Amino acid sequence: MSSMEPVVAKFRTHEEAREATLAYYRRLSPAERLEILFSLRDMARKEDDAPSERLARVYRITQLQRG
Repeated sequence: MSSMEPVVAKFRTHEEAREATLAYYRRLSPAERLEILFSLRDMARKEDDAPSERLARVYRITQLQRG
């Protein structure tokens, strides 16, 4: 995986920032987009942490009151 350089940009409006972000991702190849996806997935997952590999099954039954 290639290293990423930090980029700082200033925008006057949220719309300008959104358009710049969309333009950036449009310029990427599908392979580059997948590389970003996989790196984000790897950052979110901790390989050495077994509980993070599954979701906890938690539920609660409550009685709703009418009125």
